[in-house]
Amino acid sequence: MAGGPTINDKFPNLEGATQSQDDFDLYKYLGDSWGIVFMHPGDFTPVCTTELGEAALREEEFTKRNTRLCGFSCNDSESHKSWIADIEVATKGKVNFPLFCDPNRDAAAGLGILDETNKDAKGLPLTVRSVFILKPDKTIALMMTYPASTGRNFDEIIRVLDSLQLTVSNSVATPVNWKQGEDVIVNFPLSNADADEKFGKDGYRIVEVPSESGKTLAKNYLRYTKA
Repeated sequence: MAGGPTINDKFPNLEGATQSQDDFDLYKYLGDSWGIVFMHPGDFTPVCTTELGEAALREEEFTKRNTRLCGFSCNDSESHKSWIADIEVATKGKVNFPLFCDPNRDAAAGLGILDETNKDAKGLPLTVRSVFILKPDKTIALMMTYPASTGRNFDEIIRVLDSLQLTVSNSVATPVNWKQGEDVIVNFPLSNADADEKFGKDGYRIVEVPSESGKTLAKNYLRYTKA
């Protein structure tokens, strides 16, 4: 699998066909919203069907987070249209978001998401299950990649989206297994004086650890505050 863009790179614009239009433009579609582009190895495959159905059922959750969805596979628009009908019957999820068509694999090759060990009936490589979360400026905030055999966890996709949207404009980070509403970590670069100014002297708590015991420090490294 050849290399493609990575975190903080600008995600390439996707221009071409979807299931409903021939002149799709990803940048125009996203506008000032956050975006999630997620790849599928192929239409009419079982795991992908469950994933697209789940995304459709939860689209409102993404809309509340100012986030627009875009699916992607190496199939044409007629294939997408027919598959969408199956998805709705099988999962009760109605796919209203675009599914980008890349039958020639031009976009997939540029993104570095083709799996040469997993090929279709014509011997052409299929995509891995990549997820790209894009900021409003179209840079990549997060990437996740799953093999064809493993369906994605949309609870985790929503969890990390919440984290990204919180931390992009606040001086905090999210700890292990964090969920929306739980305490967050004061950004490591902030000194205690900076934290006092940002959160108030009683607005965060310092976790006492052996390596810092008995020391007066300008910055304790593990500090929690309210989200």
